Amino acid sequence: MAKRVFQANSYTPTALADTTAATNATYQAIGAGSGTQRLNVAEIYLGGQNTASAVNIMVFARESTLGVIPTALATPNSDGPMDGATAALALPPVSYVAAGTGPKRDTAATSARLNLSFNSFGGIVRWVAYPGEEWVITGTTVSVSESLLSSNTGTAGVMGSHIVYEPF
Repeated sequence: MAKRVFQANSYTPTALADTTAATNATYQAIGAGSGTQRLNVAEIYLGGQNTASAVNIMVFARESTLGVIPTALATPNSDGPMDGATAALALPPVSYVAAGTGPKRDTAATSARLNLSFNSFGGIVRWVAYPGEEWVITGTTVSVSESLLSSNTGTAGVMGSHIVYEPF
């Protein structure tokens, strides 16, 4: 398979309690397209676009409740292969920034989370997995089949982000 990039061009995340559904256009969610599909997340990049200093307390985490009726991506957001010669996937991964009901972060203390906090006034954060230690999304079982990039607490500023992953 070939690596893909799921990017959200510009958005303002809002504080999100773990037990609250994410508000449309304030997050990125990505999930497997079938019960046997596996996505290896290799990189997450966040870039600040705010006009004043603001701390974005961003978290990439598994979901306890999946998004219901995810909305298809529309420009300027996108999800596509990094290699232009890549064949179309029979069951593409589910990547979205809006849904009929937004996803919720998993509240379990044993659930993995990545803290990606940064200053959105021009700051950046880039998480890159060591080969073999990628974040894995698999199947269609709640808590392992989708992951959510969202703001945990506080007031956040405008940002853009991308997630590089490879479906298997």
